[in-house]
Amino acid sequence: MLELNGLYKTFNRGTANEKRAIDGLTLTLEDGDFVTVIGGNGAGKSTTLNLIAGVFPPDQGSIVLNGRDITNLPEHRRAKYLGRVFQDPMMGTAATMGIEENLALAYRRGRRRGLRPGVTNREREVYREKLATLGLGLENRMTSKVGLLSGGQRQALTLLMATLKKPELLLLDEHTAALDPKTADKVLKLTEEIVSREKLTTLMVTHNMRNAIEYGNRIIMMDAGRVVVDIRGEEKKNLTVKDLLEKFNIENDRMLLSE
Repeated sequence: MLELNGLYKTFNRGTANEKRAIDGLTLTLEDGDFVTVIGGNGAGKSTTLNLIAGVFPPDQGSIVLNGRDITNLPEHRRAKYLGRVFQDPMMGTAATMGIEENLALAYRRGRRRGLRPGVTNREREVYREKLATLGLGLENRMTSKVGLLSGGQRQALTLLMATLKKPELLLLDEHTAALDPKTADKVLKLTEEIVSREKLTTLMVTHNMRNAIEYGNRIIMMDAGRVVVDIRGEEKKNLTVKDLLEKFNIENDRMLLSE
């Protein structure tokens, strides 16, 4: 479903602040893979997601999604193939618009816009059913402004919006990091339910090693812009935090990973 072939990305090239963020990254995701990604600050995790999403282009290498080379495709053109949830709950929704209006925008992702009713009655029923699966009571507040929701409610809504039109690839960029532990756990469980139900190919960045081990069928660890550990199958099922630390042989505090 996804092929990253020899990606390189350097920021501030030719200056005192030059930083190679991605260094020959090669990675393949199969259809239906749920891959968790861990690594210290500056390991290249979020940069990888930004390259896939088209926020900026790679200096070298290619990105192939479902057999389609999207390396040079503009961000807005590839958005119809991708779903994304950010770390900041405020980024995925329009605060001054209602819940149903936000869902309508997500429902029309990748489609041409025209002069037609913003939200049809048939759509409202679809949105109500989808919101009910979250178990947060939002199906009874569809006209409420999203800015009135809590961080956890907004992140759950953003997750629903990102998957409303089944994306070819779902990108989760530390999407529970800004939430309190109880709310984060709720959103993670919702994530697992949606990914499993919709059979979504997913790349989830996290700082929490226990979450990385618990969720998904594969775990990769990045350092200095490369993949240094790639574990799947039975090996992942039996993995512990201690095993992961030993595999990476962490010797300093650059790997500030929550256990």
